[in-house]
Amino acid sequence: MSRKSWIQFGIVGFLWGIPYLLMKVAVADIPPPLIVAGRTLIGAAILIPIAMHKKTFMDAIRGIKYVLPYAFLEMVGPWILITSAQKEITSGLAGLLVATVPIFATIFTSLRGDHSVWERKRVVGIIIGFIGIIALVGIESITGRSNPKAIAMVILASMLYSYAVLMVTSNLPGVDGIAINGLAMGITCLFYIPIAIATWPSNPVSTNAIGALVALGVFSTAIAFMLFFIVIVEIGPARGSLVTYVNTAVAVILGIIILNEPLTLGIIVGLPLVVIGSYFASRKTTSVVIAEA
Repeated sequence: MSRKSWIQFGIVGFLWGIPYLLMKVAVADIPPPLIVAGRTLIGAAILIPIAMHKKTFMDAIRGIKYVLPYAFLEMVGPWILITSAQKEITSGLAGLLVATVPIFATIFTSLRGDHSVWERKRVVGIIIGFIGIIALVGIESITGRSNPKAIAMVILASMLYSYAVLMVTSNLPGVDGIAINGLAMGITCLFYIPIAIATWPSNPVSTNAIGALVALGVFSTAIAFMLFFIVIVEIGPARGSLVTYVNTAVAVILGIIILNEPLTLGIIVGLPLVVIGSYFASRKTTSVVIAEA
């Protein structure tokens, strides 16, 4: 992999690691539906014109019967779940829980007929990963540091992420990821606009919250996707999926440094287990993480 690709890879990992920090700042003043509507509006406004310029947008339109459920499984559901959960849990914990995506993706792949999941390394990875999840959730809940319901919401979002990617990549192979995600963001935005209007904040919104929302839309919802698909062309989807582990580290570190979030026992125990488990569970996975956070 060239130096340029390594730099782009690192930037994508950073941009997909900061959404949890940005959501934590934004959700203090802005209702979750408005955050999701705002970030997808910005993302769609950037990605759709690019897809149209590349002449790939119509391919996504023709695959609408798959892009529509993908939008709900990948964005409509997970993004509201994660944003709402961050009212109750730290940004670092949210990022760590999302790192379970490769584990669930491996399980869903097996259910769809790929029995390579039962290879020893992948089974060991799944077991280690789930031990990490159980340790993380158990310690965080017992110590009273985190809301179990909020934790469950993020885990559910991770499961939806996992299935959504497998569903759309198996049914729309070769269709430009920028086009698929641009259309999916447009669908998600249209879904949440009425809810956003109904829940419009009555109190003044801080400039920090507004800035976090704009940054979430521009950097983590649009630019990160563009760079990710550029990197994938050179390094391939299997190596590209390793960006998940960079995301997790960035989310935890930024939460501690910028938001003064505690480095809890649950994170200390669960982080290495989840990351190691996800790595081994996804060793033969060739599908790409199309969207996170």
